[in-house]
Amino acid sequence: MSMENQTGDRIAKFLARAGIASRREVERMIAAGRVTVNGKILDTPAVKVSEADTITVDGNPVGAPEKLRVWRYYKPNGLVTSDNDEKGRDTIFDHLPESLPRVMTVGRLDLNSEGLLLLTNDGELKRKLELPSTGWVRKYRVRVNGYPTEELFAPLRHGITVDGESFRPMAVTIDRQQGANAWLTVGITEGKNREIRRAMNEIGLSVSRLIRTSYGPFQLLALNPGEVEEVRMKVLREQLGLDDQAEQIQGQKSRSIQKSAKSKRPVKRRNLS
Repeated sequence: MSMENQTGDRIAKFLARAGIASRREVERMIAAGRVTVNGKILDTPAVKVSEADTITVDGNPVGAPEKLRVWRYYKPNGLVTSDNDEKGRDTIFDHLPESLPRVMTVGRLDLNSEGLLLLTNDGELKRKLELPSTGWVRKYRVRVNGYPTEELFAPLRHGITVDGESFRPMAVTIDRQQGANAWLTVGITEGKNREIRRAMNEIGLSVSRLIRTSYGPFQLLALNPGEVEEVRMKVLREQLGLDDQAEQIQGQKSRSIQKSAKSKRPVKRRNLS
């Protein structure tokens, strides 16, 4: 263990790279006395460590950070995004393939939302991809009840304030009217809590289905609910501008992974119409 002016990475960054949690969460773990370095409980994150140090979290040893990896996951409707739920509801982590390593979600999707959710084993990358400063557009297919007109969406396109919270301008396109429902494509750059649902409700529309189809350059494509597919390192380099530190994982190939029959409950595919 080294002091701040020595070599190595700060403990929060090291544990984030190891896939333990985000930097902020690691700092909370340290404050709660859950992290030790070389047998000593840490009381400050202002410490640098290296792979030569013995680090534990909740008594469990932490190995050296693994190679950076990212997966595309089709989050089904009805699952909570957090790793544990105070109400005892099923989370995505209850249904992910057992073959996956420890992963974190990039952003969130609401309980009743579905579609593309990025997973990574790197807390630093998670933090960076969640920042609005990336300018990445998150696109959604949205089904609303009613017969909306182009004029109705003007407040959303200019930026709307709901319950004192301001939302950035949204890109809204009416795709088709289907009976008493309309399908829209909506693009946002922030992803605040229930942002689309709240904005639509503010202009008198109720969202009955919401599917994220892309997050920046990453697309949902042909994934089915519950499926996971690893993103090739070549694609990560191209889209994220990674340097040689993120070397290609030997022998790893992008593949779809179906959740095993050991899932608590099966996830059924539903028609998008």
